[in-house]
Amino acid sequence: MNYRHAYHAGNFADVVKHIVLARIVEYLKRKEKPFRVIDTHAGIGLYDLRSEEAGKTGEWLEGIERLTDAQLNTEAATFLAPYLEAVRSVNTNLEMTHYPGSPMIVRHLLRKQDRLSAIELHPQDVGLLRQCFEGDFQTRVIELDGWLALGAHLPPKEKRGLVLVDPPFEEEGEFLRLTQGLVRACRRWQGGIYALWYPIKDHKALAEFRNALVATNIPRILDITFMIRPSGTVPRLDGTGMIVANPPFVLEQELNVILPELHGLLATEPGAKWGLHWLAGEDTDA
Repeated sequence: MNYRHAYHAGNFADVVKHIVLARIVEYLKRKEKPFRVIDTHAGIGLYDLRSEEAGKTGEWLEGIERLTDAQLNTEAATFLAPYLEAVRSVNTNLEMTHYPGSPMIVRHLLRKQDRLSAIELHPQDVGLLRQCFEGDFQTRVIELDGWLALGAHLPPKEKRGLVLVDPPFEEEGEFLRLTQGLVRACRRWQGGIYALWYPIKDHKALAEFRNALVATNIPRILDITFMIRPSGTVPRLDGTGMIVANPPFVLEQELNVILPELHGLLATEPGAKWGLHWLAGEDTDA
């Protein structure tokens, strides 16, 4: 699966992923103490929805476009407001022309005492990322293999925060790297929150991934799944998932409000489902 992000910015997977990201950041802001967000695969920061790449797929039209003017229940609208404000902040009028990547969404939500480490390996992409944050003392852009950040950059000096791991799934073995990276990171920083994105496409590999996560003995792991259509015989991106290790205690409750509303907007075929499952801790699934 080649997930070169310019083709997919603002699609349903981005919407779900970034809503979860925003809710975790909002939770961290409940305390005055500063925190750091480490984005290991940060991308270019800002995506032009009028670009050739975005135009070829048009995936954002079935993602963020469906959400911008949607009528939501009051509670869900309140939870989604920080994310939607971040999206609106990069669009100067009523027309949707740009979509912010995860580092720009995080940066929009940070307070003056909080910090962002945006890590990207691709030389061209890291150059564009630096342009997004030029002169911003709260954001550090680092040219580095994001997997290495799960060792050398932990724990952050703030001792509070979130690590977002959002690999492109362009190479074999990404599920294994996710598992090994999470274990390595948790050994160095047990108090961190870890959010790991994954595509729902290869169901055999995904089942092995979940089993491997259970075997890590990490105490609390929440698995968030969001399908837009039932799985078929031909492999395709049927859904999106997030693993959150050490999740905020309010996250499950909030997502039980958000995801039904979101699913009604973004699901494309009958029979698609969303789910919240504890792989470890809380109400662990049998």
